Amino acid sequence: MKSSSTLPPYVCSYTGTLLAGVDEVGRGPLAGDVVAAAVILDPQNPVAGLADSKKLSEKRREALFDEIREKALSFAIARATVEEIDQINILHASMLAMKRAVEQLSLQPEFVLVDGNRKPNWHYACDTVVKGDDRVAAIAAASILAKVTRDREMVLLDQQYPGYGLAGHKGYPTKAHMEALAQLGVTPIHRKSFAPVQRQLALV
Repeated sequence: MKSSSTLPPYVCSYTGTLLAGVDEVGRGPLAGDVVAAAVILDPQNPVAGLADSKKLSEKRREALFDEIREKALSFAIARATVEEIDQINILHASMLAMKRAVEQLSLQPEFVLVDGNRKPNWHYACDTVVKGDDRVAAIAAASILAKVTRDREMVLLDQQYPGYGLAGHKGYPTKAHMEALAQLGVTPIHRKSFAPVQRQLALV
């Protein structure tokens, strides 16, 4: 596999073209869904400048979001809901979201590279890649699609649940978010299985 020149090399045992990268965004927040994306890049139509979505500016992520969707052979975005997170825990929900993203690809991959050190329970031939969003172009592309999608959703949820600052911190447990939780209470989009939210509910 050829990865972008900005990414450290990763040698994959699979050398065909139907290689999917998958990544998720949103394990740490106290609110909102966990979102995953899967991408099969086109070796004949590369996307320049791919990198870990967290290391890119918002403007650059937005531009790459459109370019990836335009140039990829296939992409899909999926999620696990807040309710699912609370039912099965965030790790299993993250695996579920990634599984759904890969299954929803219009082209089914022959091999999948999964960011991190755990893989979903599925039938696909795959490898896990620690820090894969910095080392594999397809995983970097997936991380960008997932992050831009989730960030946009949190901006919309900020309008629905004003006062929590969701558009800024995207649901992560910042000081401002914790103070808003204490003052305004828990909303339906908060993860009730997460300790800070549990503590707030116990005070009600």
